[in-house]
Amino acid sequence: MATATEKPNKRASRTSLPVVAASSLAGTAVEWYDFFLYGTAAALVFNKLFFPAEDPLVGTMLAFATYAVGFIARPLGAAVLGHLGDVKGRRSTLIASLMLMGVSTFLIAFLPGYASIGVAAPIILVLLRLVQGFALGGEWGGAVLLVSEHGGSERRAFWAAWPNLGPPLGNLMAAGVMAVLSVTLSEEDFLSFGWRIAFALSALLVVIGLLLRLFVTESPMFVKAQEVRAAATATNEPALARTPLADAVRGHWRLIVLAAVTRFGENAGFYIFSLFVITYITQILELPRSVGLNAVMIGMVVALIAIPAFAVLSDRIGRRPIYIGASLATIVWAFGFFALLDTKSPGAIILAVAVGLLIFGAYSAVIGAFFSELFPTEVRYSAVSLAYNLASVLAGSIAPILAIALYTWFGTGYAISAYLAVMGALSLGASLIAKETRSVDMATVGRPAESAARSPIADSH
Repeated sequence: MATATEKPNKRASRTSLPVVAASSLAGTAVEWYDFFLYGTAAALVFNKLFFPAEDPLVGTMLAFATYAVGFIARPLGAAVLGHLGDVKGRRSTLIASLMLMGVSTFLIAFLPGYASIGVAAPIILVLLRLVQGFALGGEWGGAVLLVSEHGGSERRAFWAAWPNLGPPLGNLMAAGVMAVLSVTLSEEDFLSFGWRIAFALSALLVVIGLLLRLFVTESPMFVKAQEVRAAATATNEPALARTPLADAVRGHWRLIVLAAVTRFGENAGFYIFSLFVITYITQILELPRSVGLNAVMIGMVVALIAIPAFAVLSDRIGRRPIYIGASLATIVWAFGFFALLDTKSPGAIILAVAVGLLIFGAYSAVIGAFFSELFPTEVRYSAVSLAYNLASVLAGSIAPILAIALYTWFGTGYAISAYLAVMGALSLGASLIAKETRSVDMATVGRPAESAARSPIADSH
């Protein structure tokens, strides 16, 4: 047993934290490129090729419905891949999720449209979208844990924020590729084959991400947990969870729900600020799609700068102040966002999106560290993945669909503002309930000797 466990520890010690963080970032960026590429295509292409309808907004709503299907599959992916990550390891599970995402996205590039194969086209599209969602369900939690379980608490938020650069970077790449193709190709060529090029590029990105991910060794905390589990098994002692998924839900469901609700403002806001905004600009304001794509790309650059900056601040002042400030900003900016969009000024639209994604950056800077600090090592992958993806289903998946429905019912973007403000208020409430976790020792979270004062839930609750 000593020989089997010494080798992983020795190898893990040779993998520097920056290398681990860069690997996690590369993997999440590739997977989010694939996931967001679908969302961008849903707003610009799929509504015409797979869901033709007399009313453009109806076709877009149907396209976004398949987009939401990916979110529905994410909790299943979180449950299955999270469980495997707690049993088999973070690294191998992340490799599997990357492969699943890459293959499904690559196949979408060659899927015939409704005009060619009829109803089979949207059905196959939905199936591939389900695979995308399943794969993404196990990606974020593992990528964050691979980083946070390698380092100490002093700069944990900074390093754990690296995987969170993946969503804006992936979205930036997806929007950028789509923007280049839409500018260089005619409308007919873009709808015919241009969008397919963006999906086919996923194969190259997956190879790059896979090579980087194969280079990184397993999390030292997981290796240690496996050693303890093996020793407990040998002596028939229930020292660690042997059914991580079931134990995570049974023993930590309150924390899972709390963590999920802290993301409501961030998740709903992100999909309004970066995805629905393209539909609002092109179909409601009737401006060129380049206006929306350019605003989103600039906003993603702002988010890429904001995330590490707020992460550094979080390591100094804690997770809760950042969460509370971002939630308050979401409530306020929900109304300022649509006021600026309705001016139809490209500059005002850029400002609206940039500030919205700045707020997202503040949230995203602390999520990785905060979620990791809540749960014991032996169930951490399952619990973190469930919390993260529960929020994605309840807040992110319905945001574009509900936004279209609200505008259809009320005829004003301020109805969407009210919805987004409610999501921000829910995050604010959860942030006020949660207790600061900045100084938590992740290796001892959940241990019997841990004092009640270190519980992540406030004493009054």
